[in-house]
Amino acid sequence: MILLSDLVDRYRNELEQIHGHELLPSHHQALNCMRSCRNQYSPVMLLECNNCHHRINLPHSCGHRSCPHCQHHESQQWLDRQRAKLLPVDYYLVTFTVPYEMRELFWQHQRVAYDLLLKTAWQTIASFASRDPRLKGRTGAHAVLHTHSRRLDYHPHVHLIVPAGAVDETRKQWIKKAGKYLFKGENLARVFRGKWFEGMANCGLQVESKLPTQWVVDCQHVGRGDKALVYLGRYLYRGVLPEKNILAEENGTVTFQYTENSGALKTRTLTGGEFLWLLLLHVLPRRFRRVRDFGFLHGNCKRLLQLLQLILMVRLPEPLPEMERPPVLCPHCRGVMRIIATWLRLQAPLLC
Repeated sequence: MILLSDLVDRYRNELEQIHGHELLPSHHQALNCMRSCRNQYSPVMLLECNNCHHRINLPHSCGHRSCPHCQHHESQQWLDRQRAKLLPVDYYLVTFTVPYEMRELFWQHQRVAYDLLLKTAWQTIASFASRDPRLKGRTGAHAVLHTHSRRLDYHPHVHLIVPAGAVDETRKQWIKKAGKYLFKGENLARVFRGKWFEGMANCGLQVESKLPTQWVVDCQHVGRGDKALVYLGRYLYRGVLPEKNILAEENGTVTFQYTENSGALKTRTLTGGEFLWLLLLHVLPRRFRRVRDFGFLHGNCKRLLQLLQLILMVRLPEPLPEMERPPVLCPHCRGVMRIIATWLRLQAPLLC
């Protein structure tokens, strides 16, 4: 397998020569973390076997959310938390995108633009639920920001997993949306466009390019919602490209594979510097929350969600215990190892 840390080592100088004036502090931090994740550059922890007392040095992970090695534990925790909120109803995956001409604005004002995109998409869904002749109530949504296309090009958009119904808080009643239809995509797009321009003006943002009048919002039925959660959770904490998808490196170029919407596998080849830049396009601003819950799924609405679960006669599972990380096993006797010391710096190669 071709390691991303090795590619960072080989092509970082090339990247800085081409895009040095565009690199942000968050980009440098991401490169430093991915370069030193679980390898000879990492600080280590000292472990000792409880049975045979054999000791080893184990490299630390970097913990960066753009690193393909890290955050598997956190990703599974998020998925378990969201599954605990699922209701026995149909769900829709609603995707809000912005025109190509807006991408430069997003890149120049990432924190503000990403935040506005998440909030405006939710405001659009909330307004439709409250005004729908059938629903006239309060709905909820899990929202996830993505910044990449299938080819990993810069393409900001947001996915919302929305239940097919709303709760009437006055009558304490769940109102179901009939059929396999939630809201019409063209109508959502028109309202979203208007709310976006209003929000953009409030934030002091401007676009020089002429924008199209037709925007795109896609609304698809996704069954009970579990598969959609798995899909959205895939890129939350582990970067946009698994190392197994990096196929080749030769003559200063890197080739990786991706899956098209049709399911077909395609490959893309870039110079090493441009490959690293493509990954850095999707590094989010520090501490930016790309995953948010809205409506009755928000953390402040636990009582309303519990009421809704009671109305729908949901059999609540036992509270999930805090997931423990799998133990490290001794390479000699397979006993469980315990941590003696952490964040040690070694001058010599790691002992295994």
